[in-house]
Amino acid sequence: MRVSPTSPSRRWWALVAVSISQLMVALDATVINIALPRAQVDLNFSSANRQWLITAYALAFGSLMFLGGRLSDLWGRRNALIVGLVGFALASAAGGSAKAFGVLVTARAIQGAFGALLAPAALASLTTTFREPRERAKAFSIFGAVGGSGAAIGLILGGALTQWESWRWCLWINVFFAALSLVGVMLFVESGRTEQPTHLDLVGSVLGSAGLFALVFGLGRAVTTGWGNVDTWMSLVAGGVLMFFFVKWQGRSRFPLLPMRIVTNRTRGGSLIALFITSLGIFAISLFLAYYLQNTLHDSPLKTGVLFLPLVGALALSASLASARLLALVGPRPLVPVGMLLSMMGMILFTRLPANSDYFGHVLPGLILTGLGLGLIFAPSTASATAGIEPRDAGAASAMVNTSQQIGGSVGTALLNTIAVITSRRVGCVKTAGELSCKVNATAATIHGYAVAFWWAAGFFGVGAIVTFFMLESGVPELEHDLLPLI
Repeated sequence: MRVSPTSPSRRWWALVAVSISQLMVALDATVINIALPRAQVDLNFSSANRQWLITAYALAFGSLMFLGGRLSDLWGRRNALIVGLVGFALASAAGGSAKAFGVLVTARAIQGAFGALLAPAALASLTTTFREPRERAKAFSIFGAVGGSGAAIGLILGGALTQWESWRWCLWINVFFAALSLVGVMLFVESGRTEQPTHLDLVGSVLGSAGLFALVFGLGRAVTTGWGNVDTWMSLVAGGVLMFFFVKWQGRSRFPLLPMRIVTNRTRGGSLIALFITSLGIFAISLFLAYYLQNTLHDSPLKTGVLFLPLVGALALSASLASARLLALVGPRPLVPVGMLLSMMGMILFTRLPANSDYFGHVLPGLILTGLGLGLIFAPSTASATAGIEPRDAGAASAMVNTSQQIGGSVGTALLNTIAVITSRRVGCVKTAGELSCKVNATAATIHGYAVAFWWAAGFFGVGAIVTFFMLESGVPELEHDLLPLI
């Protein structure tokens, strides 16, 4: 692939443009969390359905990532970015104006779909624009920092907009970001259309997207119908079958969306599992703690966002230490399992949340411990997942990293929210004369539901510690000189 030469200033302005689009996509994964309690009151939807505002975005984004990457090859990077930005902005405007829960969920799903087109196109644009090693390293570090800070910015921005204006501005603000990025893309980003014939794996696209959707849909349906519902299990089984055939097809396809050689490497597979579990934990924390701080402790949305800062700070410190110093010395094997254990301990601390306000005694220690653990997982796993990749597989490997995180978030949110809601309904409740009566108040039941969900999250991190210890290989991963880890 050839890219017409560009001046240094043009290249850096292109970086600004795609970084803004990356920030928009990243912050939208969490900006809605802080706004959820206000949106729930405004649109009058149930607690059982609240996870769909997160799941719809994450599932569409993750399940369509490989398709989005292939479309950016077919259309060219600039065209893909333009289509993605316009579509994302229109979906955000529609979601912010929604008067019904169904409209809002649909808008979130469309946001995720266009985000799946934006993310790989932005990454590919940087790959083809910055070819000089030092410039490329600097550009990728800036791009990675912007993307990594998106979740934190989303929490703060969501809190400020929800408190000072309306939860609807958490969606409308994307129109501003998209407009800024769109101007930069049209002025500074090269076309980036590949000269080699590129084909779309339609069968793989249908199998993969439908399989992932069916799995998460089944988990979400369990919230309202229970685990004994036939339709719930039919959806889960159908998802599993579709994903099985997706994997089989990828091994036969001439132009696979996901070449199997990417995931068969032990260390890469262990890293992707670690990223999946990490995203599960991040989404669980942001969802349940946002509701706990606002609904139980009655903190404002803005204060809730600020109270998450220790988690962000601990994660940034730990990730910086792990990626800049420790990974080059010891490799990922000792770091990731230790991070899993620290995160597990943080989840266990969250199981003891009280009904009264005690942030410094019960919330802060868990945030710091979990943040330190997540940082030890995220940076080394991302580096290892992209280490030693052949240039022809760079796009698919980067898409797999993003997909693991997004699907981990969607599955984790659906599963843990299911557990929390069902537990809250059942705790201390008995049927008398055909009616359900509970021996505990609603607040105690809700907190107990959170506690059980956090215990499950702790279990996932515990299993992750064992799995990554045996899957990750000892030593420092060798990086291809032409490929940089996205951290």
